Amino acid sequence: FKSILFSLIYFHAVVVERRKFGPQGWNRSYPYNTGDLTISVNVLYNYLEANTKVPWTDLRYLFGEIMYGGHITDDWDRRLCRTYLEEYMKPEQLDGELLYAPGFPQPPNSDYQGYHTYIDESLPQESPYLYGLHPNAEIGFLTTTSDTVFRTVLEMQPRDSSSGAGAGATREEKIKALLDEILEKLPDAFNMMELHARAEDKTPFVLVALQECERMNTLTREIRRSLKELDLGLKGELTITAVMEDLQNSLFLDKVPDSWTSRAYPSLYGLSVWYADLLQRIRELESWVSDFNMPACIWLAGFFNPQSFLTAIMQSMARKNEWPLDKMCLQCDVT
Repeated sequence: FKSILFSLIYFHAVVVERRKFGPQGWNRSYPYNTGDLTISVNVLYNYLEANTKVPWTDLRYLFGEIMYGGHITDDWDRRLCRTYLEEYMKPEQLDGELLYAPGFPQPPNSDYQGYHTYIDESLPQESPYLYGLHPNAEIGFLTTTSDTVFRTVLEMQPRDSSSGAGAGATREEKIKALLDEILEKLPDAFNMMELHARAEDKTPFVLVALQECERMNTLTREIRRSLKELDLGLKGELTITAVMEDLQNSLFLDKVPDSWTSRAYPSLYGLSVWYADLLQRIRELESWVSDFNMPACIWLAGFFNPQSFLTAIMQSMARKNEWPLDKMCLQCDVT
């Protein structure tokens, strides 16, 4: 029991800590917690009590598909979880032949304090190797941590930039200049009634274009509304609310406001680069809906929902060749 329990605890530590590596750890972030471990320990004890032989397959299935696998929604993540269990829970460990990580073999049978001492003395320094990852996987984690530290330091700086002799523009003046620049460059919203009228043949690709235009209109309307509201607040015509204060802080710190990101596509850019990227996406859509002809080159990552375009490809081929849609798949050849 102790041997398998140690493997289960080590497995729990690996799947929980692997989240810090972002998409390189898990394709999606899962809420693993101590409750999963506690329930799994109870299941392990009950199964060992009820069976004369260790039911390895049953235990791996329960932990990998139900206890921990119940959180998982991605097939590759599920496969990774099963692989960990196949490595950490197998008959060889009863003979003391299990290696959890390079330089960290299975501990001998001991008591609670003995296991603690063994971990303190034998567990290697934490590195991606302990999770079966390449050392470069840590670069992204350390970069994210550094960005968080520096952003926190920046947010703690005094916000009154007008103090001192020869000071430059004040904080409000900088925000007002950026606000005016964004509003000046922001294109008008797409005229959806006109686009629907011109798109007589509603092919799957045309529907994708119309859906993307609607999503873009939702985002640009929120940008224009929030900035005009903040502009009135800076002029003293409206009372500055908490939402407007958050928008000011985001503009000053070159951060995309939360009200925009909730309506936008996933992105890690700062505000200045994010806005330039937004304008490029709008130009791509304008080019596409000008005549609704399929562009020679598609910027797949420029969509709000890239999966919709991939589905449209399959729908078009299914209609053209009268194939069942549920039997189709996409293949990408790298040239």
